[in-house]
Amino acid sequence: MTEPKERVEVLYSAPQVQERIRELGARITRDYQGQSVHLLGILRGSFMFLSDLSKYIEVPVTLDFIALSSYGQETKSSGVVKLQLDLGLSIKDKHVIVVEDIVDTGLTLSYLLKNLTLRAPASVKICTLLSKQARRQVEVPVDYIGFDIPDAFVIGFGLDYCQRYRNLPYIGIMHLED
Repeated sequence: MTEPKERVEVLYSAPQVQERIRELGARITRDYQGQSVHLLGILRGSFMFLSDLSKYIEVPVTLDFIALSSYGQETKSSGVVKLQLDLGLSIKDKHVIVVEDIVDTGLTLSYLLKNLTLRAPASVKICTLLSKQARRQVEVPVDYIGFDIPDAFVIGFGLDYCQRYRNLPYIGIMHLED
């Protein structure tokens, strides 16, 4: 049996991605003027987005990471969320912005929001680079959205297929062909 051939179609170019991240950073800066924010990146996919976003936020920023998984080696969410790495810092009384690469089914974020609420933050908001509303199974309040995307499997700018393609500076649609 032959392995499927992978083809990537550019959905958002590197300059488009950077411009949108700048806009999100400016909006967060306005929303949190006079306060500080704690960025919470969901590993691994959000690392590039969080890094660039933090550069465009002009209020004091602290950050931490958490690792959750619902994909494994598949192109669709399994629906089972697993906590792989917990927070390193307390979020009690902090304004937390969860930084996510993509909101797909909503299951991962729904799980995470319940978990974070128990830790008594001052507030929790969600910032995602990509939102795939067509696949949403659980509605979650997404406060900052980079791009609304079609129901396609996307890679690049931190998002992967079998741990590859994270390093692409753009967002692409992955096509698997025989």
